[in-house]
Amino acid sequence: MATVLSVSGSPSATSRTARLLLHLDDRLRDQGHDVISLDVRTLPPEALLGADFGHPAVVEATALFERVDGVVIGTPIYKAAYSGLLKTLLDLLPQYALAGKTVLPLATGGSTAHVLAIDYALRPVLTSMGAAHVVPGWFTLDKDITVRPDGTVALAPAAAAAVGEAVDRFSAVLRERPALLDRAAALAPST
Repeated sequence: MATVLSVSGSPSATSRTARLLLHLDDRLRDQGHDVISLDVRTLPPEALLGADFGHPAVVEATALFERVDGVVIGTPIYKAAYSGLLKTLLDLLPQYALAGKTVLPLATGGSTAHVLAIDYALRPVLTSMGAAHVVPGWFTLDKDITVRPDGTVALAPAAAAAVGEAVDRFSAVLRERPALLDRAAALAPST
């Protein structure tokens, strides 16, 4: 199966977004994918804010993006946009860091007023970074995410169904990926 990078763009140590991603990472693993987690808030602030492209942590994060087949991007929505923390990381990645990748954007927020942030704020950036396929993402209300005492997540039934469907669609595209690449190679003109 595919290798997936799960990126949490939340600055909060008690982030519902990060916990939701961990929950979805398990679902992807259950479907046979290898999942690598990247919590952007654990990267050195001086590297992110100082735009230090050569910092070892930034180089390592860039290498993670290079080696995966798919990327799940999770972010809280603040003021109708994805987090500034996520923006700092995306700004440090090469222009086409998502070239050939399948990407699933996910967002969390306190109000449905922010639901279009995925399509109007995040999707254009992901597309400009060369994503081969940005699958339809999903916005989940904070109130629909309950963090249990053990740190696991319980989702409201409608949210669980919708997020599950988004993840399953992403997984299906990843499963089809090798066949699509084989067909593209077969159709490519020989030199």
